[in-house]
Amino acid sequence: MTERGVRSDEAVIIGAGASGLFCAVQAAWQGHSVTLIEKEKRCGRKLLITGKGRCNVTNNCDAQTVMKNIPRNPRFMYSALSGFSPEDTMAFFESLGVPLKTERGNRVFPESDKAQSICGALVDAAKQAGVRFVNDKAVSLDITDGAVSGVICERAAYRADKVVVATGGCSYPLTGSTGDGYIFAGQAGHSVTEISPSLCPIVVREKDECAAMTGISLRNCTLSLYENGRDKPIFSQLGELLFTHFGLSGPLVLSASAHMDGVEEGRYRIAIDLKPGLDSVKLDDRLVRDFREFPNRELATALKRLLPAAMGEVIAHRAEIEPFRRVNEINREERRRLGAVLKGLDYNVRSLRPIEEAIITRGGVDVKEVSPKTMESKLVRGLYFIGEVLDVDGYTGGFNLQIAFSTAYACAGAL
Repeated sequence: MTERGVRSDEAVIIGAGASGLFCAVQAAWQGHSVTLIEKEKRCGRKLLITGKGRCNVTNNCDAQTVMKNIPRNPRFMYSALSGFSPEDTMAFFESLGVPLKTERGNRVFPESDKAQSICGALVDAAKQAGVRFVNDKAVSLDITDGAVSGVICERAAYRADKVVVATGGCSYPLTGSTGDGYIFAGQAGHSVTEISPSLCPIVVREKDECAAMTGISLRNCTLSLYENGRDKPIFSQLGELLFTHFGLSGPLVLSASAHMDGVEEGRYRIAIDLKPGLDSVKLDDRLVRDFREFPNRELATALKRLLPAAMGEVIAHRAEIEPFRRVNEINREERRRLGAVLKGLDYNVRSLRPIEEAIITRGGVDVKEVSPKTMESKLVRGLYFIGEVLDVDGYTGGFNLQIAFSTAYACAGAL
């Protein structure tokens, strides 16, 4: 193995994803000589697929709102978000020539609707700032007398007294997120909390029913997540969801998954209010009007005014009504059952989909062992952890990328 010596003030960053690229830019702007090591041939591969390829780069809200959307260790993020907020993120990308737009739920996207606009801007800014890109796989940290002294890769060793681990988690491993950072953390004596999928589609016991509605997307429904033994939902939100061959997906479902701690079958139940804008009385009045207007229609067909066509038979069966009965034959009790299903279509959670399908990883480097102001290890001098490798994760809506940028900014300022 050859060895490349570098100046003692040089920083080496492992991982050219969102946090690594951003940290490299900020550190180079502050005068540091930066080497960015990436094992994949292309930088920012996971960044390119975020937001379905559109890149939900942040959320147009204040720092306090971001913290409310971080279910795990939000207090750890207080200092970093105070130093670099969503407003700062938007200003940063617009200063790089990337116009942004704010959509529903305050989600911020590039006007181009292309993640490449964000990734390309970061890569270009890093190159223009003099960041040295290295395509190599880091295999271990070099630690001497309680301080980091470099990174050993497959083809070379890189000496530095500042090393930043920005390797991501375990989700979407084909993009390069294969848990390498947890190995480096272990080498440094750090604790790594249990790793599991988050922001992940959900498999339900009634998957055959969902399969019959595969592809149906609901834009304005309320999903509530219940845990056994609790009367109140642990999560409830209005938004969008998608029926799939295995169960449920879409923004509401992904956010709900972030509230599940240990997903064993039977622990959680989901209830979907298909008509949140109508209470039970108004919904029944609506059914009565529809049924009177077309008394000879079959129930499954009559429900098309309220629901996507493919849902009619499923809802009828759930209400224990033959879907091909004419609506003038349906009595008050049957109509009551129908209304109850429309206001609470419930599913029993069996599991989450594999971590390979999760948007982010729950768990990571224990934040008790990391400085919240600088992201520096409390165990090894000169070692830093940023982004998804940390045990901090947020809901959908741009919050996880904001975590990446804020932790990277805090780190860059401390190098």
